[in-house]
Amino acid sequence: MGNVTATPLDPDRLAARLAEVYLVVGPLSRKVLRIVEQSQPVMGMSVGVRAVLDQLHREGARTVPQMARTQDLSRQFVQRMVNDASTLGWVEAVDNPAHRRSSLIRITPDGERAIAAVVAREHELMGRVPGDLTDTDVDTTLRVLRAMLAGLEDVEAQS
Repeated sequence: MGNVTATPLDPDRLAARLAEVYLVVGPLSRKVLRIVEQSQPVMGMSVGVRAVLDQLHREGARTVPQMARTQDLSRQFVQRMVNDASTLGWVEAVDNPAHRRSSLIRITPDGERAIAAVVAREHELMGRVPGDLTDTDVDTTLRVLRAMLAGLEDVEAQS
């Protein structure tokens, strides 16, 4: 970690430093996804189904298009994940008073238990991360990642 500075970086230096972040985030994300899928084979929960259940658990009933927008995924992919979750009894479609043709997808009690088990396993794994990380470290990491995401959303909106 070369020159550490507390002043905002110029665009060239910022780009180089954020590229370093991408080099870590990609493999980290893939590793987490692999671990989650490998540790959940008995439950049959793919990463996509896990994302749907987690979102419904946190945000309540949603339509497939709403979930797709939030997760930046195609509606078709989210629909397949909803179908898989439905087959397992983890979600159900209910009437949507705001839109007759787009049902709300709601998590079932079995789905709540399934996502709770996965989240508990993930928390146990994350608790094994070594080091002396502080709330400030994590807050800074989240601030950087959210800024990167917002910047890319701006670029995408201009395309």
